[in-house]
Amino acid sequence: MVTHVVLFKLKDRSQESIQKAKDVLLGLQGRIPELRGFEVGADGLHSERSYDIALIAKFDDMAGLGAYQRHPEHVNAAEYMRQVREAAVAVDYESP
Repeated sequence: MVTHVVLFKLKDRSQESIQKAKDVLLGLQGRIPELRGFEVGADGLHSERSYDIALIAKFDDMAGLGAYQRHPEHVNAAEYMRQVREAAVAVDYESP
């Protein structure tokens, strides 16, 4: 199992902007066959070090993650997120 975690800090940190970005990401659910698990959540603490949105996606293997990253739905969502994010960090790890 591969877990893909991405944290986004948005340029506009208003609730409307966060909800729009969250909705764009949630639009991936059910559209990409390789996805085995999928969560998107908005930060509830709102501290200075907080990021605004977390995405957690699960795949069978690295090949599944690669297929997800090339899928047209993901490419479109990633392009939107590039436009609205101030920063993003990610980690991908394998577990049994």
